[in-house]
Amino acid sequence: MKRIKYSKFEEDDLGLSAEDLMRMLGDLLLDSGYSGFSELTMEQLREALKKALEERGEYSQAQIDQALAGLLAKLEEEGYVSTEEQRDRVTVNVTDKAVDFLGFKTLKDLLGGLGRASMGAHETREMATGVETSGASRQWEFGDTLNLDTSATLFSAMRREGVGMPLNLEYEDLHVHQSEYQSSCATVVMLDCSHSMILYGEDRFTPAKRVALALAHLIRTQYPGDSLRFVLFHDTAEEVRLGDLARVQVGPYYTNTRDGLILAQKILASERKDMKQIVMITDGKPSALTLEDGRIYRNPMGLDPLVMSKTLEEVGRCKRAGIPINTFMLATDYALVQFVQQVTEMCKGKAYFTTPYTLGQYVMMDFLTRKTKTVH
Repeated sequence: MKRIKYSKFEEDDLGLSAEDLMRMLGDLLLDSGYSGFSELTMEQLREALKKALEERGEYSQAQIDQALAGLLAKLEEEGYVSTEEQRDRVTVNVTDKAVDFLGFKTLKDLLGGLGRASMGAHETREMATGVETSGASRQWEFGDTLNLDTSATLFSAMRREGVGMPLNLEYEDLHVHQSEYQSSCATVVMLDCSHSMILYGEDRFTPAKRVALALAHLIRTQYPGDSLRFVLFHDTAEEVRLGDLARVQVGPYYTNTRDGLILAQKILASERKDMKQIVMITDGKPSALTLEDGRIYRNPMGLDPLVMSKTLEEVGRCKRAGIPINTFMLATDYALVQFVQQVTEMCKGKAYFTTPYTLGQYVMMDFLTRKTKTVH
């Protein structure tokens, strides 16, 4: 399609870099009130940028109007957006570079709240032979990487035969360095996007999208051996790409947790990782169920026995597959708490009550503390 290019902007660009602009646009682009994220109209992007500049209060209206074209061009030149003409309108695609930048910004904000300064790979208490050395050496065993501890090996031989030349080495003399076993983990984040996530004057879904961006950036940069995928659940469930997640709207109305768990298990079954887990973010109890004939059974009143029994069947399957379910509750109603308690007891997972304001800190803290967990 035809690409839209701006002429070079020669006037004052307000001294803002493309990163400055993305930082200002971040909150607006993630706001669930926007109809799009990976695809906006040029007018939407222009208005979002104008609003972000106005909120800074540092520029006159004339300066903003004069600079807008050049600032939009700067975003495109730096690869944060791409534009194309579609029939009677110009659309703007927010690129992977922009999504990654927003993930970095969100992660930095969340880790700042936690007081964390550095991160490493997932460390466990199990020891294995490898390239990096940490911990005492031990006798070599069949199947170990021959990461030889020369000093310990020679000392073992001399202790057995005494000091002299030639020195005969036996298999029992071989010692290898130990290294901490760095595990890989496959994570599926289940996001409740039923209508209640934006009811009662509180947006609970946008913070969930921020968490997804932050986790994605953390894994890409710090835990490249891990995988992270996203499942939305409402009347039914579907997988969504990270690049499309930020533009997802809440709805339909009900909470089909069972379908979400079925899809999450299917995704995890395709992953070859040491650890597998489900992170579920929800504000409501299960209230929907897909029947065998494809119809959706719905009951928002209390804990429906049919919905609960079928949902807990999937929780049981997760338990048998060794998949913990860590649940982050954005509400405290009795039915939700009772359901989450059963899930936690069955799967040996964890349950957290949090708010839209603290969700990110809780999720990140839980993710990072897995560094101390032992893989069985």
